[in-house]
Amino acid sequence: MRRSIAAFAVSVLVVSAAVLVLQGGIVMGEGRDEVAKAVFYNGRIYTMNESDPLAEAVTVGGGRILFVGSSEDAIAAAGPAAVKYDLHGMTVIPGLVDAHAHFVGYAASRAALDLNGTVSIAQIRDRLKAEVAAVHRDRWITGRGWDQNDWDRKDFPHRSDIDQVSPDNPVLLTRVCGHAAIANSKALKAAGIGADTPDPDGGKIERDSSGKPTGILLDDAISLVRDVVPAITPEEKKKLMISAVHACLAVGLTGTHEMGIGSETAGIYRELYEAGEFPFRITAYFDGDADDLDSVLAAGPVDDFADGMFSLAGVKFYGDGSLGARSAAMLEDYSDDPGNRGIIVTDPGLLHEKVLACHRNGFQVATHAIGDRANRIVLDVYEKVLMEEPGSGLRHRIEHAQILSPADIGRFASLGVIPSMQFIHCTSDMPWVPDRIGGDRIEGAYAWRSLMNAGSRIPGGSDYPVEPIDPLLGIYAAVSRQALDGTPAEGWAPEQRLTIVEAVRAYTLDAAWAAGQEKERGSIVKGKLADLTILGADIMKADPGEIPGIKVIATVLSGKIEYRADEAPF
Repeated sequence: MRRSIAAFAVSVLVVSAAVLVLQGGIVMGEGRDEVAKAVFYNGRIYTMNESDPLAEAVTVGGGRILFVGSSEDAIAAAGPAAVKYDLHGMTVIPGLVDAHAHFVGYAASRAALDLNGTVSIAQIRDRLKAEVAAVHRDRWITGRGWDQNDWDRKDFPHRSDIDQVSPDNPVLLTRVCGHAAIANSKALKAAGIGADTPDPDGGKIERDSSGKPTGILLDDAISLVRDVVPAITPEEKKKLMISAVHACLAVGLTGTHEMGIGSETAGIYRELYEAGEFPFRITAYFDGDADDLDSVLAAGPVDDFADGMFSLAGVKFYGDGSLGARSAAMLEDYSDDPGNRGIIVTDPGLLHEKVLACHRNGFQVATHAIGDRANRIVLDVYEKVLMEEPGSGLRHRIEHAQILSPADIGRFASLGVIPSMQFIHCTSDMPWVPDRIGGDRIEGAYAWRSLMNAGSRIPGGSDYPVEPIDPLLGIYAAVSRQALDGTPAEGWAPEQRLTIVEAVRAYTLDAAWAAGQEKERGSIVKGKLADLTILGADIMKADPGEIPGIKVIATVLSGKIEYRADEAPF
């Protein structure tokens, strides 16, 4: 059973001996001022509450929702002292939450070389050349965002491609998915990688015909170089995180499920919350490969810290790599790479041991699995654990669940396993997925409708910085299965599309449910946290093609406006 925050005495999250220990917290919902502080009225409010789905006004106070109903009743109940915000007919939905992202990774990426949108290795060299000219010799250069699938030449780059413009600076450029990277010769030398370097467990060093490394590193092999890159300081990281949080608020996000944090990052979150510099909700999942995992498990989950702003809900593991890097673990060979079935990053036996330990200590488990073989392995592990330790009530998750054997689709709901999916991955990947996996396996690719018809609930995420942070782009992808230019005309595998209501629910109520937070978040209901996203158009009545252009007018967190667009009427 998860420990109640009320059982503790002091409101401090401590990182001691590299272990998260919650010594205390603010008790939610007790002793709060019930006098209304603000009324948002004259709007079109979609509550995501089936019994009362539409309202005109919402009253907030003490960080909570106090009233939902008509404008007249809300204003009368609030009293003359309340601040009143006239919505002028604008649309309000529950505060949007990204159910799978890498917030610190996104923050750090804003300081690295941006390779998103590059269409050739020549364009990458041009950006790298400019960066080399701006930094000292021997200084490391890191970047992220390239995708060889967007190039005329679909092959992975070679270290010589990078050496041409950066012979004196070690360079590590990570693919958009995070599961492949290209290192130049100087970076490989700094990491001690040569022809005799063995592949690490869960990773692969690509080699040429003579056995020499090409510079391409897959999955856990990336760490061989990443571990020798000088880390940014905690103070630098704080500044980047504060900047990133304002970018997230500006697109309507009120929080995210942060996948794979360590104790150092947890300590930085603590300091930011204590300083009042981080108006954003983080539901964290600890790094399953961290050295101090056992101590974290012994300490138990953190239900709420900083007045409900931070939770340590679970642990994140990796099952395989990515489809774009051809390292997702498949049941059969890749159609465009015979003999390759991807990489199992974590041995199934070891994964079972770790999942069982998390389960016994009350931690939800979130395991990355993209290929159909990896998804089957993780489902098998979860099934075994649930048979060994039934009745916990924990809802374990599979992150991505992109390619499934049709035989496994129904197992998610029957086992109570959550398919945590990122709709925009589908529209990013659809130009090349048929070449990767062939026609017969498309039936189980990004199979949202099939999963929902089988009884699953799908929380929506972006996996940022892999994809853009804007949740409206994810909602658009979910309901259209089209690129932003409207292609293909009927949508890719359109039978798997979601409705707009389902897609919005994925980023609100289903995101809360996926973390066991549905009693506190996800819908506009009296007593829940007052998190709202205010939009300039009615998303529920929009044509799919209009959704990406809908303006976020304001983002409200605990009843306080944390972001306000210039055109906001209040």
